[in-house]
Amino acid sequence: MNAGLGEVCLGWSFASGPADPGPPPARPDPEPADRLDPGWIRAQVRIFRVAARPVRAGIAAGAGVAALSGGAWLTGLVTPGPAVSGVLAGGAAAATCAVRALAGRSKLAAVIAAERRRVETARAAQFRLLDARQREHASSYRAWQRRRAVFERQPAWFAVTLPEGLDRVDVAGGTQAGWSALVTTIAAPLLNAGGEVTVLDLSETAVAAELTRVAQQAGLPPLVWTLPADLARLDIGTGLNVQALADILALAAGEAAGADRAGAGRSDSVAADAAADCALLEHVIGVIGPDPAIASVNAALRVLADVGNPRDDMRSGLLTAEHIERLGKLFRRGAAERMVLERAFTLETRLRRLEALGTVDPPAPDELTRLRVVALDRRAGVIGNRMLGTYLVATLTHMLRQAERGRRWTHTIFVLGAERIGSDMLDRLGHACETSATGLVLAFRSIPPGVRERLGRGSAAIAFMRLGNGDDARAASELIGSEHRFVLAQLTESVGMSLTDTWGDSYTTTVGTSGSIGDALTVGSGRGGSRGRGRLRQGFGPFGDFNASSSRDSNHSVSVSDAVSLTAGINSGSSWGMSLSRALGGNASLGRTAQRSRELLVEADELQRLPPTAMIVSYPSPDGRVVTLADANPALMNVPGAMP
Repeated sequence: MNAGLGEVCLGWSFASGPADPGPPPARPDPEPADRLDPGWIRAQVRIFRVAARPVRAGIAAGAGVAALSGGAWLTGLVTPGPAVSGVLAGGAAAATCAVRALAGRSKLAAVIAAERRRVETARAAQFRLLDARQREHASSYRAWQRRRAVFERQPAWFAVTLPEGLDRVDVAGGTQAGWSALVTTIAAPLLNAGGEVTVLDLSETAVAAELTRVAQQAGLPPLVWTLPADLARLDIGTGLNVQALADILALAAGEAAGADRAGAGRSDSVAADAAADCALLEHVIGVIGPDPAIASVNAALRVLADVGNPRDDMRSGLLTAEHIERLGKLFRRGAAERMVLERAFTLETRLRRLEALGTVDPPAPDELTRLRVVALDRRAGVIGNRMLGTYLVATLTHMLRQAERGRRWTHTIFVLGAERIGSDMLDRLGHACETSATGLVLAFRSIPPGVRERLGRGSAAIAFMRLGNGDDARAASELIGSEHRFVLAQLTESVGMSLTDTWGDSYTTTVGTSGSIGDALTVGSGRGGSRGRGRLRQGFGPFGDFNASSSRDSNHSVSVSDAVSLTAGINSGSSWGMSLSRALGGNASLGRTAQRSRELLVEADELQRLPPTAMIVSYPSPDGRVVTLADANPALMNVPGAMP
């Protein structure tokens, strides 16, 4: 589907119509035609000859008597009277036998002629019967062609698109394969239409690996950072003023501290701590100077917390003697000193994982880069990834708040694994996206109470995918409404079953400066990869300070076993649509793959066994809330009968 900017396709909905007419009627085969058998004729001739032996003997005997009588008369052995009588008697006997021989020959010819007429009559009857059957077959074939034309013209799959006015999609539940299919289905048409896509993959499962492969094949080199390995080349958040940097670092530190309550409401004490941290960081950054490195900020916090040796930081160039002197005079001694020491120590322990941020100069921009992926490596520490995720969301929120309002969904942001981020921070991100008209897709693997009360809030659509937890499934069933009944297509059921527990992906980073050579690196699920250097683009959607570039390859292997040979379509990695449509289109039994598979009611157990690419989409409309079943498999956009 070639969607334009602002048009968001979430998936495809199967519409059952006229049944597939099946294969064409078989052409009638002609039966073996009767023919005059030469063997039978030879047998009749042999019978005639056997039966005619006495007649032939009589002819010979009569002729012999006549000849002997005539010879005896001529030689004078007998008188003329007996000789004439012998000649006449022998001739009469030979003539009589000859007449009988001719009669037998005529009878043989008549028998053969009758058989020839019978064979010709039978063949004429067979030809008439075959002609009638062929005319009946031609009529049946024309009727089959009409039914086939009606079946092929009917759209079997309809695109499920977001209506105007919705700027957010909340995805509840789902598997790695399902999220990968959904991200590819939404982002690929937007990239082809000239839009920009940013993916924050906090799930640590390389969900966007398939999308990066699709972008590479489309000639759009993706820009990918795998953190913390690429933290030095990640310049998001660099170049901010004192207030903005202090605000982001305070929010990131506060959210990381309360991440065990992610999805729940934040207390007033946490908000107060964030305000105090922001004030402390503003003072510290003001001492160091504008646009400081995170490592210098942490070094200053260590001075305030009286941790470590300041001379080490001086030798490393993070601080100067003047900085240390000013930091010592920053806060008066007394009751405030202990509070400052504690807060500085806490901030330093939380922010030290960001010290490598932006320590390498950004590469040259690439005008073709419209896809940016920032992913967390599952092999890194849990606390470190938590800090990186909250920092990314906080910084992205600040950038969106400073951006000018554009056209809806021209820039789209995916946050995968959003349940790991605090609800307050997600609320701020959603508000920033709404004010800047940036599309936002939040994917939650689980739906704790804090997430549950925010699903669909405002102008948002909800997509419920497979839910593994029974409590989450029951909550989703209540949110959707158990009165809805849906029909799963056989294609959705078959492909979904084959994708279960067979998905594996990895990111391969190629971020760096132009012309240099990188070392080997494997990131993600453990599959092999390589990292090189390339030209990169500066700019982050509507912003101008998110610059880096990369290209990634993912090792993807999913097998499908079905009656219509879907294996090639799913095994081909990023060629979802092209290969799957080839496999389906070349099989005469295509219709059977799109027939209804089973009906389901919106109940908890049904939501727990949805196919990975199936989802129940719910969004508001002027006529009430619309609830529909969709398939996020991106291959369906190229299946015959799909209507955009």
